Amino acid sequence: QVQLVESGGGLVQAGGSLRLSCAASGRAFSSYAMGWFRQGPGKERDIVAAISLSGGTTYYADSVKGRFTISRDNAKNTLYLQMNSLKSEDTAVYYCAAGPFATIVNMPEALESWGQGTQVTVSS
Repeated sequence: QVQLVESGGGLVQAGGSLRLSCAASGRAFSSYAMGWFRQGPGKERDIVAAISLSGGTTYYADSVKGRFTISRDNAKNTLYLQMNSLKSEDTAVYYCAAGPFATIVNMPEALESWGQGTQVTVSS
C-alpha cells in the first residue's frame, strides 16, 4: 500500500484560493490513479476529482468544475488540488486516496489507501 499525507488546508474567505497537497510514500506513486474526496459537516464523503496514472485523464464533480484543478507530480510523489473561487459550501475535510481510476470514480468505498484528511473552512 501507499501512505498518504494531506496538507494545505486552512481558513479562507469566500472567493479565495487554496492549494492542497497529498504526499505519497511506500509503493510507487506513479502506479496509482489518485483522487480527492471531501466530507462536509453532516454529509457523506463525496468525490471531488480524480486523475489517472500519467495525469492525462481527469474527472471532476459538477460542483467544482471550472473552479478546482487536480494535478500530480510523479517525480515528487505528490498530488495537488488547486481550489479557486471558493464557496462556503466547499467547507469540508478533504482526503486524498489511491487506487484504480474506475474505482476512485465509481466505487471509492473499495479503496484501501486514504490520507488522514485536511480541514478546509471557507468563511462567507
